[in-house]
Amino acid sequence: MLFSDVLHASQQVAATSARNGKITILADLLARAKPDEAELLAYFLAGRLQQRRTGIGWRSLTGFPAASEPSLTITEVDAALEHLAGLAGAGSQLTRQSGLAELMGRATADEQRFLGGLIVGETRQGALEGVLLQAIARAFDVPLDLVRRAAMLSGSVPAVAGAAATGGPAALEALRLEVGRPVLPMLASSAPTVAEALAKLGDAPVAVEAKLDGIRIQAHKRGDEVGVFSRSLDDITVRLPEVAAAVAALPCHSCVLDGEALALDAAGRPRAFQETAARSASAADPAGLALNPYFFDLLEVDGLALLDEPTRVRQERLASLVPEEFRVTRMVTADPAAAEEFSREVLARGHEGVVIKALDLPYEAGRRGAGWVKVKPVLTLDLVVLAVERGSGRRSGWLSNIHLGARDPATGGFVMLGKTFKGMTDEMLAWQTARFEELKVADDGWAVAVRPEQVVEIAFDGVQRSPRYPGGVALRFARVVRYRDDKTAAEADTIDTVRSLARWA
Repeated sequence: MLFSDVLHASQQVAATSARNGKITILADLLARAKPDEAELLAYFLAGRLQQRRTGIGWRSLTGFPAASEPSLTITEVDAALEHLAGLAGAGSQLTRQSGLAELMGRATADEQRFLGGLIVGETRQGALEGVLLQAIARAFDVPLDLVRRAAMLSGSVPAVAGAAATGGPAALEALRLEVGRPVLPMLASSAPTVAEALAKLGDAPVAVEAKLDGIRIQAHKRGDEVGVFSRSLDDITVRLPEVAAAVAALPCHSCVLDGEALALDAAGRPRAFQETAARSASAADPAGLALNPYFFDLLEVDGLALLDEPTRVRQERLASLVPEEFRVTRMVTADPAAAEEFSREVLARGHEGVVIKALDLPYEAGRRGAGWVKVKPVLTLDLVVLAVERGSGRRSGWLSNIHLGARDPATGGFVMLGKTFKGMTDEMLAWQTARFEELKVADDGWAVAVRPEQVVEIAFDGVQRSPRYPGGVALRFARVVRYRDDKTAAEADTIDTVRSLARWA
């Protein structure tokens, strides 16, 4: 299959808003692939490479002459990248650059841009995992439930595409939970309040658990071997020796655990998320900062798979295996007042919120299951737009990514807190494009500086430290709620208000 076929399909997907339309485009292309191409094709369609790292940075991806006609196949692209990723030692950088030039020289200008996005992980064409799974089921005429289950147990959507293409339903059924091979984690839906979360789950007793602001981990033990994996299923065992040691000491031959790891301060409160994230990126910390594991689910123990068991059974098994110090704090109740009080206590201890779980449902790996509902305080700020970036792809022609500023009473100016393009509808994009053209004071062709007059309401998940911005803080997962024409910039929230929301403050 030509690499240009993937490019064209990705362009079509990006230009299509209807979910079923995206599925049709992807399914048609998957059905055209040879069986031994399906897995690789699924990687590209998901905007990823088989190679975790290639050693190629974005600065190396420009300045190549382009081919006039497409000729590259997907297998040729993959083979070239595999070769480049394997280079090491003296002279490897020059050899890698030479090899990259050869690959890019065979690509058209459009293929070069698409390939560059794949290499640096910035391809966003709308082929989300759920859409791709449905496309696989349709392309190879296999049941969607079987495709989803195979994906959760193998931890790899591309592997499922390859199995479906080469072996059909039988190959998918052969993919089972295997200790040492991580599965896709179950995710939670959201509710704004504890009461609304409980309403989603009915009147029966539920588990209410602390939602920790750490890194998601999945721990596997078989005999003396322990593996610790990230939410993206990367093996991070060597970076978390303290977690591996805790799992190794458990009284079982094998187990698979789901949980979080985070750093605590001397008072037992969670440190800022960046400290946990930074510590998890290396095997040791000069300051001796340790990450503590907290497990909330058990998926296998001593050869017994528990995925299909109800939460109640998995929790009982977890409690009998894992010491309390390594378990997430939880309570079981049907009383809304008790659940609300528990949530307040969790927040007072510096954690994110709670996750409320039905007790009678299985572990739905790889899915945002209806049986888990997370509740976090909805934080909003009224901020001022300082600049806006020109959009690309589907947003070409619009002003898209806005720069957010908080008011600084000490200087009379504004302090930048970050950027966002999330939450914007097409109508909002059209409106803000016209609005910010009116407020424009400078334009470098990419970013448009504007008079700091337009107030925007921003929802976000928390405040984090950030050396990138002058105020030393940034908003986590910021998204636009609405523009506030009823407020002036002088009424916007201050940088002091923002800092007061930091959990480490």
